[in-house]
Amino acid sequence: MKLLCRLKTSPSLHPTNLLPDRNLNPAANRRAAEQRCLSLLRSCSAARCLSQLHAYILKHGLLTNPLVLTKFTSTASDLNAVDYASAIVFSPEADTSLYDTFLFNTIIRAYALNKDVKAVGLFNSMLRFGALPNQFTYPFVLKACAAIGDLKLGRAVHGSAVKFGLNENSHVRNTLVHVYGSCVGGIECARKLFDEIPSQDSVSWSAMIGGYVRAGQSADAVALFRKMQVSGVKPDEITMVLVLSACADLGALECGRWVESFIVRERVERSVELCNALIGMFAKCGDLKNALRVFRDMDDKTIVSWTSVIGGMAMHGYGSESVALFEEMINARVVPDDVAFIGLLSACSHSGLVQEGRKYFNLMKEKFGIEPKIEHYGCLVDLLCRGGLIKEAVEFVDRMPIEPNPIIWRTLTSMCRAQGELELGERISKKLIEEEPMRESNYVLLSNIYAKTSRWEKKTKIREAMDTRGMRKVPGSTLIELDNEIYEFVAGDKSHDQYEKIYEMVDEMGKEMRRAGYLPSTSEVLLDIDEEDKEDALNRHSEKLAIAFALLKTPPGTPIRIVKNLRVCNDCHSATKFISKVYKREIIVRDRSRFHHFKDGVCSCRDFW
Repeated sequence: MKLLCRLKTSPSLHPTNLLPDRNLNPAANRRAAEQRCLSLLRSCSAARCLSQLHAYILKHGLLTNPLVLTKFTSTASDLNAVDYASAIVFSPEADTSLYDTFLFNTIIRAYALNKDVKAVGLFNSMLRFGALPNQFTYPFVLKACAAIGDLKLGRAVHGSAVKFGLNENSHVRNTLVHVYGSCVGGIECARKLFDEIPSQDSVSWSAMIGGYVRAGQSADAVALFRKMQVSGVKPDEITMVLVLSACADLGALECGRWVESFIVRERVERSVELCNALIGMFAKCGDLKNALRVFRDMDDKTIVSWTSVIGGMAMHGYGSESVALFEEMINARVVPDDVAFIGLLSACSHSGLVQEGRKYFNLMKEKFGIEPKIEHYGCLVDLLCRGGLIKEAVEFVDRMPIEPNPIIWRTLTSMCRAQGELELGERISKKLIEEEPMRESNYVLLSNIYAKTSRWEKKTKIREAMDTRGMRKVPGSTLIELDNEIYEFVAGDKSHDQYEKIYEMVDEMGKEMRRAGYLPSTSEVLLDIDEEDKEDALNRHSEKLAIAFALLKTPPGTPIRIVKNLRVCNDCHSATKFISKVYKREIIVRDRSRFHHFKDGVCSCRDFW
């Protein structure tokens, strides 16, 4: 019987050498068979060989050998065949007396690494069969809880660890921080556990920083990283990747640059994952030049490397450059995936490359065999809308082979309002409200259309409907990094200790802009009030407050970088162009869909966003 493909090149493991030795007694033969089987398992490198090994185990009566059974399970796990091993171990004919802690840990670990909830079910079976969990069991089970984001389950496993007196173990504690940090409602509990750790290592810090990043509290992640520096604990590669992700979220370029300098200074190995994180950070912080530098310096580029830089180009509106990079990727024989096409189609959309976008959308399936997902259809709808082809976009949506999602309908509605197709926009908005009655953005879209046509009574009814349902419009907010601190401004913000000086600067900006020819776009203010009050409301927008603060706090000529949580409005876009010219500042604005580089009264988006 041919047991393994590798047996041909290993004479000592040839089938003829696996037969019992008649000169040995039965006990010695069983011992020899066990050692031969363990040797075969160590050399096993393909899942297809497991069935042959299973047959060998059965033939030589080794299914009751705990060492062989555990090694078989471990090998199957390494070959992504844990279900096969689990079916054998827990078959009706299995000897339950062999179910020990090490065997359960092996299978639980395999399921946990695959982020499979079966790890938790197996943990319950472990307790039911009387196998005692140890300090290795809980980290595996908790990682499975973290992967599925089940806070209640994580708390239950935590309680079990306390029961068995293992919650004080450093590995268990670190994983508890990770599991609470991976379930958003548990972030405060994660921080409490983290603060109680007597000797925090890089794993502890990374777990807590990662929890803040996943919870959307990136400012807290950066602040904690700074505490880590003071503590003297050296961050590892995982910490660096997490901090770079936080910097990217905040648009904290200076912090991101410091992280790169730290990597260079401490000679941290620049893995592909770390380089990809650097590309993402620079691109999302508005420093495309350095994003490209890191990309070009990489010896080994993965599909993630390519999609990161293509997506970065798209965010900055460099459509032609994104297309060129995509073609370069193809020439480098890197097969594009669906994410690469999302970045490419987005780049075409933000640059008005309608024909190119159509071409690549068709090539996706025709040449590369990638079936378009709803995200790809959404990109093409956005492309057509931004190109002024509203009716074609509606026809395209009607022909889609899959049901359009609310995002696509909202895209159509927004563009209908922007391009004057108000009747169509009203119909779509009403349809959205019927389908998603508790989604506040649907009501805001319809309210905006009524305001555009000065139908104030209908607009008021929409707002009243929102109030009745307890819904509120998401407030605009803007982040800015200055002197290693992250500041946040919201519309009409007076929480800053220098708010009086900031508002004085806003007034000065308004006067200087008017001298240069600026006229407020009061149609942006969706209230039935007089023009003077509307202008005052516009001046309180969060980005204007952040820019005023930057003008007060930075030397003349210094670039200003801000991050807006919403799409920048027409008035703020117009005003920022004038501010860049009047104050001779380059102003980089990242809103929720793209970057705007303002310089000398001109925006890089060419007023196309």
